[in-house]
Amino acid sequence: MILHCIKKTDWEDRKNKTSWGEEELAKDGFIHCSTIELFWRVTKFFEEVEDELVILCIDEDQLESEVVYEDTENTGKLFPHVYGLINNDAIVDVLPYLRDEEGQYIKNKEFIKFEDE
Repeated sequence: MILHCIKKTDWEDRKNKTSWGEEELAKDGFIHCSTIELFWRVTKFFEEVEDELVILCIDEDQLESEVVYEDTENTGKLFPHVYGLINNDAIVDVLPYLRDEEGQYIKNKEFIKFEDE
């Protein structure tokens, strides 16, 4: 299972499509994702986003595009990058991105059993 965080309004625009990700691929060459264990490390990128966010839970086995685990930021951690479109039938769940009063991410109860790295 890999995760992709997205604005809820963007997800609403994409959820009825067969696949999506053209904008991300044009910008970065891949679609940024995370493992559950490493998700907390990317939440800092969403602190300034005021829009409501959702977390897409993607089953790698159902994903039609290639996933490559890379350390493009020299963090010593490997993050999954999707090199192609995300087919919506690979998305097995959509969870709210939870925040506390200061806007900090609150770990979803669905992820509690996974240890942070």
